[in-house]
Amino acid sequence: IKMLHFLCYRSTLIKTSFWLSNCYLGLCVLDAQPTEGEREVWNQVNSVLQDSENILFGLHSYKGAGQEIRDAIQNPNDLMLQERAWNLVCPLVIKLKKFYSFSLRLEEALKSLLVSLTCPPLTPTQHLEREQALAKQFAEILHFTLRFDELKMRIPAIQNDFSYYRRTISRNRINNMNLDIENEVNNEMANRMSLFYAEATPMLKTLSNATTNFVTENKTLPLENTTDCLSTMASVCKVMLETPEYSSRFSSEDTLLFCMRVMVGVIILYDYVHPNGAFNKSSKIDMKGCIKVLKDQPADNVEGLLNALK
Repeated sequence: IKMLHFLCYRSTLIKTSFWLSNCYLGLCVLDAQPTEGEREVWNQVNSVLQDSENILFGLHSYKGAGQEIRDAIQNPNDLMLQERAWNLVCPLVIKLKKFYSFSLRLEEALKSLLVSLTCPPLTPTQHLEREQALAKQFAEILHFTLRFDELKMRIPAIQNDFSYYRRTISRNRINNMNLDIENEVNNEMANRMSLFYAEATPMLKTLSNATTNFVTENKTLPLENTTDCLSTMASVCKVMLETPEYSSRFSSEDTLLFCMRVMVGVIILYDYVHPNGAFNKSSKIDMKGCIKVLKDQPADNVEGLLNALK
């Protein structure tokens, strides 16, 4: 009986190791190609992801109009300074609208992936193993999201610029001035953008709401299909980070950061949609193990991720 138990345990370990290897390939290998069954959704999501680097570059190069705004506020009767600040802020607001619009596209892409990775009759584990190209795209969305929010946290100018824009446009509207900018960013759009940028992590909040809405709108789909998909991805990332056999395959520090961001991203989504959250004892995610994996990394690499979990 003991020998039988040992053989069953060893068989499970071999299967788990093989499955983790497959998931490693799906999540971390750059050229995971879609099967015919994945192609339609993959193409849809890929068209969104292709623009993600440009969005990050635009955010990284965002300089803001802090000095010009201060000059305009301190000298309210100087029309030249008012015009200078306004002319600088308007293109920045168009850029902020572009970021916000991208979040809506990302939201739709995430919903498409959730449909594909949670639908019966396959289990979430089977989906992740068989649909590696879609699993990789899911991971890439989370990777982008954490990178965007980390950058946004370091740019207080975004909210300052947008606040100045809203104050100024309200004042000019009262004075019946013709404002071409409202053709691009009307009052309804400005309200939605304001709520978006008020969040500390706006992209992650968007994806969290999207996941919650997905669960709410698909009442016939068992909740476990979604939460198991998320917890499985978190477990795969944790094991890959803490196991030398897998982490030694990482080609660069970027791959390590990719894996950590994906792990944190799925934990937060799980925390939003599971009734008891990710930090409850009944959670299928080993939170202590995940946090330990993060704390074992250089502090500069994980500070933002630990803050996101907090």
